[in-house]
Amino acid sequence: MPLRVAIACGGTGGHIFPGLATARVLRERGHSVTLWLAGRKDIEDTVLAHWDGPMLTVPSQGLPAGFSFKSISSVFKMWRAGMVCRRLMKREKPDVLLGMGSYSSVGPVSAALMLRIPFVLHEANVVPGKAVRLFARSATAIAASFEETRYYLKCGNLILTGMPMREELIAARGERSVRIGDRPFTIVVMGGSRGARSINRIVPQALAQLARGGHNLEVIHLSGVEDRQSVQSAYDESKVSADVRAFEHNMADVYNRADLMICRSGAATCAEVQYFQVPALLVPFPFAAGNHQMENARSLEKHGRADVVAEDDLSVDWLVEYLLRCLQHPERLEKMRQQSGNETDAHAAERLADLILETVSPSETARA
Repeated sequence: MPLRVAIACGGTGGHIFPGLATARVLRERGHSVTLWLAGRKDIEDTVLAHWDGPMLTVPSQGLPAGFSFKSISSVFKMWRAGMVCRRLMKREKPDVLLGMGSYSSVGPVSAALMLRIPFVLHEANVVPGKAVRLFARSATAIAASFEETRYYLKCGNLILTGMPMREELIAARGERSVRIGDRPFTIVVMGGSRGARSINRIVPQALAQLARGGHNLEVIHLSGVEDRQSVQSAYDESKVSADVRAFEHNMADVYNRADLMICRSGAATCAEVQYFQVPALLVPFPFAAGNHQMENARSLEKHGRADVVAEDDLSVDWLVEYLLRCLQHPERLEKMRQQSGNETDAHAAERLADLILETVSPSETARA
């Protein structure tokens, strides 16, 4: 029987994209899906432009760190968000809820818990966020993207599903060709959906040095909205030909062209560079909660799928030397490429959809 599924996601592309991918699988199977969004931030408006299903904007509040007068206010706001979501959930009557983690899940999951609606949590990163840790023992199931998450969540209901990816990405992976002749070495620079100030500042300077040394480079730089103009100016001043974009919807084309990625190590980025078999230099965001981006990066590094440098160690001189080694020893990048090609995430949305439907008991299915 068709079910009513609520998916709580928002804040960043890393939480919205996998939620959308799972929503589309569920809709293709005949179920009704409503996205519960944590406010309407600029990134949500951008990535949800092509979603034609129902959406609800719900109040959201992050979980406080430590104890202070501010944390008392945060707890009150979180409680109020839960009560508003409870009222909405009584009206919408979902059969099951999927929480994609982060603050966007707190209100809807709290409401589901109060109303005894089964819910599944998805943890995208190696290190679970506060919202997932808070509700883990009450969840019907927890879906994980990384096997290493088991070290942090000692729950018998944790299942490795992988990181759901957009179907247009899965369908568009092209055959990787060996770089030969005079074809430019293509470097893709990406700081996540909101950009990365340090990467945007250091990389153009390093690439300018390489270009002055006669190296044939092609640069695609996804800068984020705020830094687009300054990044473009940096390339223009150094006479480096670069395609600077604030944001890119057609990431499949970018991945298929890349010989090397220089990027953050959010869960979605890690899944996509592996699937597209792109060698990567990962520069984890140093202020990520629980240092989770570093743990994501170390997971790829452990399997020989990426190199990792801490942001504090990233400098123009270091990056120039690193890129020279890549250019002089292409066999190392080829080995990195061969270690990738992870197919787990290609079917993650289907596995997560299966898990969601399995949480609904036969009696609830009949009611639906």
